[in-house]
Amino acid sequence: MEEIYALTLIFHAISGVHADTHSLRYYYTGVSAPGSGLPEFSKVGYMDDQQIELYNSDIGKVVPVATWMRKERPEQWLKKTLTSKANEALFKHEVKIVMKRFNHTEGFHFAQVMHSCELKDDGSIINYEEFRYDGREYMYLDIKTGLFIPTMAEAQITTQRWNSPDVRAGERIRNYLANECIARLRRYVVYGREDLERRVRPEVKVTGWESGEVTKLHCHVYGFHPRAVDVKWMKNEEDDIPSYETTHVLPNPDGTYQIRVSVEVIPKDGESYSCYVDHSSLKEPLLVKWEPKPTPPLTVIIIVVVVVLTSVIAGVVIYKKIRNRYTPANTLDTPSDTSNEVAEEL
Repeated sequence: MEEIYALTLIFHAISGVHADTHSLRYYYTGVSAPGSGLPEFSKVGYMDDQQIELYNSDIGKVVPVATWMRKERPEQWLKKTLTSKANEALFKHEVKIVMKRFNHTEGFHFAQVMHSCELKDDGSIINYEEFRYDGREYMYLDIKTGLFIPTMAEAQITTQRWNSPDVRAGERIRNYLANECIARLRRYVVYGREDLERRVRPEVKVTGWESGEVTKLHCHVYGFHPRAVDVKWMKNEEDDIPSYETTHVLPNPDGTYQIRVSVEVIPKDGESYSCYVDHSSLKEPLLVKWEPKPTPPLTVIIIVVVVVLTSVIAGVVIYKKIRNRYTPANTLDTPSDTSNEVAEEL
């Protein structure tokens, strides 16, 4: 189902978090069709690249996902659950309103809200909130002004109402992100520091496959942690090469990650190609050079052909000698043997 695939991509839309920052993100999702196989409402929390908590309309309470989140006080879980139940009721109403804005009366549709707060190592803060419908952004919060900005015409009525002097919804959310969200983030960093700040160096393997004049180069980077990584191909160690294929950063069973970046090139004399990898576990970025298989010179090819032919000829000659040496004698020249056999039969 394309809608489900789009929903999955939205969950991982923001992936490149710099190693010296920590971020706290929440995704709220409401669906129009309860029988779609998805909960009618769900809330998922992420700390950096790790899922830390979950609420949905099927389980009816907020539960910890990351082991270290169990350090959170019981009253906090109760508070989270009550807030999530209120958001669930709100989303059931808002999904219907958004469907009406887009003139949708039936079918599977989903509305999402994502907000995040990010704390850099220099103490600066970056906050964000956006709204999506069926995977497309239709409005977002301008953090500086505290006003909602429509990115689609269907959101204009909502933004006007939420920005009105008697509502000012954006100001409340902006204050939450700057205060309570950051306070939670700082607390969660203390809970999960050992895991969140674990550093594992990446392994890098480069390969190339020739197809006519074109060579496909693949750079497989694996076994690294945390998730944020920068991988690209470079020509002559200076020029970036646009990739024709890049996988998402995928998780490994041991908690590390992997990614593959590929390019198509037409190698020329004097050019070199290298895979550039930058990760928080490295003091300096890695530059792993692709080494094409050397073409043997003509003299080497001639020598190899001569050796092979000589070996074949010598083998044939030896085989003929051995065959002639063991040719059996003609039995017609030994009548005595035949007479003995007849005598024994009689």
